Amino acid sequence: MQDFEELGREVQALRDRLSRLSDASLRISESLDVDTVLRDVAESTRALTGAGRAVIATMDGSGGLRDFVSAGLSAEEHGRLLELPYGPELWAYLRELPEPLRLGDLAAHLGSLGFPEDRTLARSFLGTPIRHRGKRVGGFYLVDKEGGREFTKGDEEVLVLFASHAGAAIANARTHRDEQRARADLEALIDTAPVGVVVFDARSGQVASLNREGRRILKDLCLPGQLAEDLLEVLRVRRADGREVALDRTPLKQLLSDAAVVRVEEIVLEVPDGRKLNTLINATPIHSEQGEVESVVVTLQDLTPLEEVEVLRAEFLGMVSHELQAPLTSIKGSAGTLLGASTALRPAEMVQFFRIIDEQADHMRQLIGDLLDAAHIEAGRLSVALEPADLAAVVDQARNLYVSGGGTNPVLIDLPPDLPHVLADRQRIVQVLGNLLSNAARHSPRSSPVRVTAEQEGVHVAVSVIDEGPGIPAERLPHLFRKFARSARRDRGRGVGSGLGLAICKGMVEAHGGRIWAESAGQGPGARFTFTIPALDEARPVVAAAPSRVARELRAGAGDALQVLVVDDDPNALLYARGILEEAGHRAIVTGDPDEVPLLLETHRPDLVLLDLLLPGTDGIELMQGLPALADRPVIFMSAYGRDETIARALETGAADYLVKPFSPTELVARIKAALRKRAGPAEPYRVGDLAIHYDERRVTLAGQPVELTATEYDLLSALSANAGRVSSYDYLLRRVWRSRRAGEPRIVRVFVKKLRDKLGDDARNPTYIFTEPRVGYRMARPGDG
Repeated sequence: MQDFEELGREVQALRDRLSRLSDASLRISESLDVDTVLRDVAESTRALTGAGRAVIATMDGSGGLRDFVSAGLSAEEHGRLLELPYGPELWAYLRELPEPLRLGDLAAHLGSLGFPEDRTLARSFLGTPIRHRGKRVGGFYLVDKEGGREFTKGDEEVLVLFASHAGAAIANARTHRDEQRARADLEALIDTAPVGVVVFDARSGQVASLNREGRRILKDLCLPGQLAEDLLEVLRVRRADGREVALDRTPLKQLLSDAAVVRVEEIVLEVPDGRKLNTLINATPIHSEQGEVESVVVTLQDLTPLEEVEVLRAEFLGMVSHELQAPLTSIKGSAGTLLGASTALRPAEMVQFFRIIDEQADHMRQLIGDLLDAAHIEAGRLSVALEPADLAAVVDQARNLYVSGGGTNPVLIDLPPDLPHVLADRQRIVQVLGNLLSNAARHSPRSSPVRVTAEQEGVHVAVSVIDEGPGIPAERLPHLFRKFARSARRDRGRGVGSGLGLAICKGMVEAHGGRIWAESAGQGPGARFTFTIPALDEARPVVAAAPSRVARELRAGAGDALQVLVVDDDPNALLYARGILEEAGHRAIVTGDPDEVPLLLETHRPDLVLLDLLLPGTDGIELMQGLPALADRPVIFMSAYGRDETIARALETGAADYLVKPFSPTELVARIKAALRKRAGPAEPYRVGDLAIHYDERRVTLAGQPVELTATEYDLLSALSANAGRVSSYDYLLRRVWRSRRAGEPRIVRVFVKKLRDKLGDDARNPTYIFTEPRVGYRMARPGDG
């Protein structure tokens, strides 16, 4: 009888265990969150096997630790387990377990393998790999079975079962997470798309989704408080062939069920009160497996901006016609009077008519010159003849031309006496200043002064023209330098210009390697227009442009003879650059084949590289990114493309400068000198706390005492301090110090940073000099930040 009772209890125990297994499996399958799944698996297995602690470690695609979830451990114990001194080696061993492993004494087993015999870990141990579809995704480990007992074969079967569940659940959860991320990325992409996107549900005839641009486009058709979706009840649609559909009479569901593909069709959307919107429409029906239309995706583009551009062009053509017509009428009238006078005119009268003809002809020539300059800028062919110039003389020349041309506003010039000379095409800069002075006077009271100021900013000089006019609204500032743009300031009846002046200024300044911008606090306080041009060394006297001067300038900036590598597939460009460099007494290494560049860099070790943007089979940016050796010397890009985004991309790659073709010998000289000056590094020592880095002597001191550093340690410290205040990534430091592009291999950087910290007495846990940015790199404080 007792045996039957014992057997009944065992059966009931088995039933309870099966029930708990079933419940745990259901809980695991219910969640698609990876952390929740792993936590449930760990807790359930621990409860069913009587384990004191459970750990699940999953791997990423490269075999590194991805998720680390524990059950039965406090937060402190969890962290200590992750920070074991021999942790990486231990986890590498456990990760590679080929099959389940049961141990009665884990510490002794690890000791036999060469690990420290750490009795704080556990005694009994049970572990198994987690696999999904034959691929290892992690490991599952149990320790310290209750009562000090060892784990049984039954416990192993439970662990293997739950490891199988965990593998499938982890795969499902990660797939779900990846799908959610992909969906979120797609939704974000659609929502931020520059065209409106509307998705219709064909079965219900309702809007399934409408992105941000779509709402903005349809907003102009909505009444106050009306939603864009509500337009479906009142909207009229007129297609390009004249067909009109009123959605209040024809159900949208019916239209969607018969939807056909529409490609780039101009369609007018109209509401009952007469407001219209011209749009460019594309429509694509999405069909089910049975061939029925399930949804329709419609993209719409607002044609209003294009229409506004056409209006501006028409206004511009009308304005140019008017501007040309007025002087032509004066010239024709004066000439007709001179030729058809019935009585002889007096000499003084004839001179006045000739003066009118001369002035109006100059006016026409200036207008035509503006049009030609605008065309050359648009085509990227505006040429500038750069030479050293005294900015004060250039400003004075512009002021004189402004006054002699009828300008009535007083011009106040405020230039510091120590301004360096600039590298400029004098006539072009005079033209820029003349346009800015005329623009300032046009929008200022007649008696108010226009001020011209300048100051040096690094390797450039910034010149500003400041007026006391009505100011410029903030929303107009980004559009001022576009063709035909208006400043939106009050027209004081003093001429509206051709709408090209500021656009021409922008093109000419950028041809000098500078930039131009406008500032205004809004209505009332006036406006400031500022542009930059390259500065030259003050010590060098300004002399007339000549080949011998070019040679002297380059030698003065370089010291000893330079070796310059020129990479360009245009033989004329190679010949041109080589002539300038060799005339200056330097050696030019030239090639048109990008495949030869690595060997030439290694063989000749040039001081500077002139690199064409477009090369056979690649471009200069890709070449620079793929050759770490280029990161250790200044690189100047050369290109006929002067677009802002291209220049920005090149400079972000690490280039020292960007030279727009065609360029003069003088400009090339100035750019090379500026690049070499910047590459020389900061002249002033770096000082933070007791640390001082003397760049010119390659010497480091701490509290006045020298610090002995190896060459690599000094280069690393110099690179970090030169980038002070910003994070230096592992990739940046590998390229800068070790000339390596082994991204994702930060170990060598960490080793040398540790050596630096030891020599500087810097505690990694409470640093003074070198701060860790986890998983990114390191940074040093900017001097003066405290």
